[in-house]
Amino acid sequence: MALAPGLQREDSFIVDDRLLTDVDGRLGVRVLSTPGMIAMIERNAAILAQEHLAPGLATVGFEVCVKHVAGALDGARCTVSAVLREVLEGRKLRFDVSVSEGRRTVGYGIHERRVIEVARHAESAGRGPG
Repeated sequence: MALAPGLQREDSFIVDDRLLTDVDGRLGVRVLSTPGMIAMIERNAAILAQEHLAPGLATVGFEVCVKHVAGALDGARCTVSAVLREVLEGRKLRFDVSVSEGRRTVGYGIHERRVIEVARHAESAGRGPG
């Protein structure tokens, strides 16, 4: 199956310790952090892409542009959604993404990933600088 605009994937997750922040005690309550929300967005988009890639290929995150518009408390069940909006040059993937808790939007935006050859990426990453 090939990557094509319109592919979509949803997943749910529980807001737990690894995803929480209280901004060093300033909030008075622990809530879903923006980095935690982004991690769940990236994970979902990566899984969606991987389901449609040939062996030896994977994706890496390239850009994230999201708004975190509502809090989600410790223990909340959230849904993360990704819809592949565009495939550019056969390897640049642009997703519309969102996170919600029930009917309430927690965050939304755009996430971009690039298709890579795993072996080539591992080889170049192992070289180090210069």
